[in-house]
Amino acid sequence: MNRDQIEGQWKQLMGEAKRQWGKLTDDDLKQVDGDHDKLVGAIQEKYGKSREEAEREVEEWQGSGV
Repeated sequence: MNRDQIEGQWKQLMGEAKRQWGKLTDDDLKQVDGDHDKLVGAIQEKYGKSREEAEREVEEWQGSGV
């Protein structure tokens, strides 16, 4: 699934993102609103990961067909 598809289907994918990254709150996910960079930033903040680690996780999540 590419970035445009995720942005377009974000409301449906929020539950999947919440299962993947349980520390992200509903408010966090609403603020992300399908934006790739915002999702990476939220993961960095909540999990204390580097930008590269968070980016890799999001890319893997997107590649899994979500």
